Amino acid sequence: MALGKYTRVDGRKSSSYCSTITVVAFVALCLVGVWMMTSSSYSSSQNIDAPLQKQKSDVKQNVPSESNESVTKPFEDSQSDLPDDATKGDSNVSGTQDEAPREEKQDEEPSENVEEKKSNDASKDTEDLESKKEGKSEESKKEGSEEDSGESKPESDDKGENSEETSSETKEDKKNDGEIDEKVEQKQEKESDDDKKENSQDVFPSGAQSDLLNETTTQNGAFSTQAAESKNEKESQKLKQQEELAWKLCNTTAGPDYIPCLDNWDAIHHLRSTKHYEHRERHCPVEPPTCLVPLPQGYKRSVEWPKSREKIWYYNVPHTKLAEIKGHQNWVKLSGEYLTFPGGGTQFKHGALHYIEFIENMLPDIAWGKQSRVVLDVGCGVASFGGFLFEKDVLTMSLAPKDEHEAQVQFALERGIPAISAVMGTQRLPFPGIVFDVVHCARCRVPWHIEAMSKLTKQMCWKLIKKEKDTVNGVGIAIYQKPSTNECYEQRSKSEPPLCEKTDDRNAAWLVPLQSCLHKVPEGEVERGTQWPEQWPERVQKVPYWLTSSQVGVYGKPAPEDFSADYQHWKRVVSQSYLNGMGISWTNIRNVMDMRAVYGGFAAALREMKIWVMNIVAIDGPDTLPVIYERGLFGMYHDWCQSFSTYPRSYDLLHADHLFSKIKKKCDMPAFIAEVDRILRPEGKIIVRDSVEIINELEATFKSMNWEIRMTYSKDKEGLLCAQKSMWRPTEVETLEYALM
Repeated sequence: MALGKYTRVDGRKSSSYCSTITVVAFVALCLVGVWMMTSSSYSSSQNIDAPLQKQKSDVKQNVPSESNESVTKPFEDSQSDLPDDATKGDSNVSGTQDEAPREEKQDEEPSENVEEKKSNDASKDTEDLESKKEGKSEESKKEGSEEDSGESKPESDDKGENSEETSSETKEDKKNDGEIDEKVEQKQEKESDDDKKENSQDVFPSGAQSDLLNETTTQNGAFSTQAAESKNEKESQKLKQQEELAWKLCNTTAGPDYIPCLDNWDAIHHLRSTKHYEHRERHCPVEPPTCLVPLPQGYKRSVEWPKSREKIWYYNVPHTKLAEIKGHQNWVKLSGEYLTFPGGGTQFKHGALHYIEFIENMLPDIAWGKQSRVVLDVGCGVASFGGFLFEKDVLTMSLAPKDEHEAQVQFALERGIPAISAVMGTQRLPFPGIVFDVVHCARCRVPWHIEAMSKLTKQMCWKLIKKEKDTVNGVGIAIYQKPSTNECYEQRSKSEPPLCEKTDDRNAAWLVPLQSCLHKVPEGEVERGTQWPEQWPERVQKVPYWLTSSQVGVYGKPAPEDFSADYQHWKRVVSQSYLNGMGISWTNIRNVMDMRAVYGGFAAALREMKIWVMNIVAIDGPDTLPVIYERGLFGMYHDWCQSFSTYPRSYDLLHADHLFSKIKKKCDMPAFIAEVDRILRPEGKIIVRDSVEIINELEATFKSMNWEIRMTYSKDKEGLLCAQKSMWRPTEVETLEYALM
């Protein structure tokens, strides 16, 4: 191919002998430098690489890390904490990719140096040439562009040797130009990937995420998307609205003891009858309250367990009526700034522990804490029976109405004893059928002593197995046993009470009317209730015998595998995160609620702690509450669109695993958050696991209530939040007319 003449030097006379020697010496030095660079290690030079890189990667250098746009991780690991295999590979690749472009750049320099030398009449020494290196890159880009278009214009000189070298170098440049482009592009891709990794807050991305980080086919460059802009703006507006949410203080007759579904006086006043305790049952307002319940004047942090079983702060539950009425039975006494509990009750004036041991001596087969683990105490009073059963490793659900026995359930909860406000009226209790190992009823409005009751128990096929008198407490104790077969029912001469219809589901409990009928005893090898559970504590981890592989579990696996996987998951989370990584002082934690329990794995993982967990199973979720009871744990059904049947300030810790996102779809979110505030004690904590969107929303909402955000963490669009309620209460008041007597 014919070479065109370079017009800037065409027609010039030959250089002087000294200039020629200088040029030849300089070219030789350059060639030696190239040889040395190809055999030496790479040394980076940003000033040389930058112009060419800019030409090749104007778009790529501004590529954002899309996979981390919504990730916030306040407690991310530092780079030095990463494992070796997370950094070594990238540093090795970077070194090999950066060497090649540097070497190719050195090959381009001699030709340009000669041209610059000749353009200045070849009269300057090598120092002058060195000073011109800063401007070489622009000519290099121009020259590269001309070569790509086929308009190559290498120099033609009278000196054949220099002309051949220049031509040879130009051809070599053209040959390697594609390689330069490719390698520089690889280098830019690598630097882009390195930037992504450096900016990434996901320390250990999954395989799918790693593929995304290396994807360079399509890029948004420096431009954001309309979808992202709109989403960010909507979220910003939503967070701003939540931050500006004006909380108000509830004004009700019940004041600091307000329970929305039990203090709806408008509904109670319109009841047709109250003879079956309808006025003690749940009557929830049409629109749940969004105001915050006030604190009692002088409220302070609750006394810690086990001291709380014997005494509580008077100002936390400032009620003395029960002490006046039941003080002679050692229920509760006022002692200075404390309310004290001697451990007595209507049937055990001289202490619940003696009473408990007397029962076991009557019937050793009851085997507290082994054979008998889960107990229902009906008409519990201040729950001393359940409180002292903890000594025997027994879990007791204490139950009493909100009635003239002022604040008895509130006393129990303040003492650290599980209890709920409920009554056996016209509706079933919120538990599945046949789940309690023992039911205890001491003066629970049932006249056990009259002959009619004796006749009724025989008709129900209950067997009286023990009846003795406790001389210390001066009371008689009778123990009945429910039949284990249907033989007695079938042999009755008169079906009174009648058997329930076969279609009657004993597990249907939410707002289902009570009926005066008996459910038959379960039959069949794999039917729940045909076998007694394993002894405690083995039962907590044993898969229930009635969960079979043909059943699909909540998480999609066969039910037994689902159960085991859930247990292992929560053991790992509790031991590795909750107990040590959340900044929670567990000595201050006693009353715990798992607001979405599933199999009860969270409670099972905490079983060795000195705490108890109320497991809540949503009425519109999988009915796994029988599984929870089979494990030796307890809980109840609930609809979180309504208020829970407990007093304010009942729980030290609330746990919500992907509950808020479900509530948001079906319930009034501010009302639910107000309910969370109601049942959580001041300085109590909540742990939330949910989507990042929900976590961000809750963080803003909790801040608007002056709660302290103890921790937030997010990964793969999932988040974790721990917040602590404060003593703050709003000053503006909202009067709830339906809650006024």
